[in-house]
Amino acid sequence: MSVREIRAPLDEKEARSLRAGDIVSLSGELLTARDEAHMRILEMLRDGRGIPFRLEGAAIYHCGPIMRSDEGWKVVAAGPTTSARMDRLAPEVVRQCHPRLMIGKGGMSSETLEAMKEVGCAYLAFPGGAAVLAAQALPEVLEVHWEDLGMPEAVWRMRVEGMGPLVVAMDSHGRSLFKEVEDAVRKRSVLL
Repeated sequence: MSVREIRAPLDEKEARSLRAGDIVSLSGELLTARDEAHMRILEMLRDGRGIPFRLEGAAIYHCGPIMRSDEGWKVVAAGPTTSARMDRLAPEVVRQCHPRLMIGKGGMSSETLEAMKEVGCAYLAFPGGAAVLAAQALPEVLEVHWEDLGMPEAVWRMRVEGMGPLVVAMDSHGRSLFKEVEDAVRKRSVLL
């Protein structure tokens, strides 16, 4: 199975070319964002204020990294957060900000998938327990926003090089590998 190289930020056409089941490697830039960051993004947008970073075309990594500050910031560990934690906020963030990728573990809701279909966004699954491997793919911190939220909840904009393999687990065409597995398990348990 071949690994497709993708680079963020990316445009809608490239995001829509990703299909559930594709294996990809990500380079370029990504931003981390967990619950508190999603809440602040929406709060600022709802108040008519802009946010201090660009999400259009971006890759959002659901991650609370562990950082070390020597001569500048260095990523120590960057394992994925369970993405379902963002489900109540993600559909609005996707619709308003047009990110093209979300990365995390465990998948997201049908409501988030619907927003992804509308906008052209894909969900990439990264394996839990591989925090050090992820950190190795994040060689440079470009900037940090909202440090007042704390290290794991701040938004870290980082250079990413060869992060993966990542599985396109939800695509902009409405396909979700998580739902397919859930449906297969449900069907099998009915047959037993």
